[in-house]
Amino acid sequence: MTNWKVILNIAKTHLLTKMKSTVTAALGVTFGIGAYITMVSFMTGLNGLLDGLVLNRTPHIHIYNEIEPSKSQPIDLYSEFKTSLNVVHSVKPKQSQKKIHNALPILSYLKSNEMVKGATPQVQAQIFYVSGSIELGGNLIGVDILEEQRLSNFQDYIIDSTPKDLANTMNGIFLGAGLAKKMSLDIGDRVQISTVRGGVIPLKIVGLYQSGLSEIDNTVSYVNLKTAQRILGETEGYITDINIKLFDIGKAVLMAGRWEQQFNVKATDIKEANAQFETGSNIRNLITYAVSITLLIVAGFGIYNILNMLIYEKMKDIAILKATGFSGKDVQLIFMSQAMLIGIIGGVLGLLIGFGLSVMIDHAPFETEALPTIKTYPVNYQIGYYVIGFLFAMISTFIAGYLPANKAKKIDPVRIIRGT
Repeated sequence: MTNWKVILNIAKTHLLTKMKSTVTAALGVTFGIGAYITMVSFMTGLNGLLDGLVLNRTPHIHIYNEIEPSKSQPIDLYSEFKTSLNVVHSVKPKQSQKKIHNALPILSYLKSNEMVKGATPQVQAQIFYVSGSIELGGNLIGVDILEEQRLSNFQDYIIDSTPKDLANTMNGIFLGAGLAKKMSLDIGDRVQISTVRGGVIPLKIVGLYQSGLSEIDNTVSYVNLKTAQRILGETEGYITDINIKLFDIGKAVLMAGRWEQQFNVKATDIKEANAQFETGSNIRNLITYAVSITLLIVAGFGIYNILNMLIYEKMKDIAILKATGFSGKDVQLIFMSQAMLIGIIGGVLGLLIGFGLSVMIDHAPFETEALPTIKTYPVNYQIGYYVIGFLFAMISTFIAGYLPANKAKKIDPVRIIRGT
């Protein structure tokens, strides 16, 4: 029967008498795990920030009317040409309305669907921003601002204001930060909105919208849904877009196809809308995990080399142990115990160092005009990374300790004592 108390005491004595080698081995585990935790926490946090910049603003499904050429041409009405190859040049887009037909009943249906987290109506219009002699083209989007905030964290992109400020101001506007800079406007000022029909309406700037993407900040502004309808001279039922968030994003492709057929509209799912971005995100995650795994593997080789050298340094001790009645299995367990003790100590210290470095990064100032609401570097404190780091420390030290310990198990004490 194995006497674990004796084995652990001998393992502890070996570690303490060779403190330099023990510390070196433990530091190899510590810095390997610490570097892994720091790297994966920071990189996944950064990837989450970049993903959020796009995905938080992108609905799972976007419903709208698309202007496209008519699939049916006048020549198709003549039966004598049905068997012929007909080539039609200069095909013009068919006359269609921008608004969604029966938008309000569609909204009611979507909101009652058990798979839908929320559905928000929008009115999008091309307008001109006028301030003195400056006139800039852009897009005005009318939204249900409080519902947008609930579904897409709209507040994260608003400077010195809140969604409630717009909801409580009928003639208010969240002006794009790029537009405000170009026109030298600020919160509290007024900007003139001119429609393509020639009407001009003054709006009060209650906040600035800054997404971090210049092509949006230089053209897009937000107003209340009713304000946009009034600017265009349309009724309450005039809605050009419906944005949908689902409880399960994985069903976006299926539901988009179903609702496109059901409502006779164009429905774009989030994967289709962000295909290139999703590819870039996957590549960034792949690089992050590849570098992190490499750090762990390098740490594992370092542990193996140190433990292997420890075996050679303890050859005479092994011979004495076997000569006094310890079996090969006992000797193997002694060195395995040393490896696991190094793994536990190094792993715990590595987690603490990784966490400490992550906290330092998390509190480091990070200020940029592109992301006004972000004040520090993003860090992901997901507990799973810490579990993986500690498990790898234990597994790597077990494997690194098993191979030299198995060699120690087979050592012939007589040959060592003779010096051969």
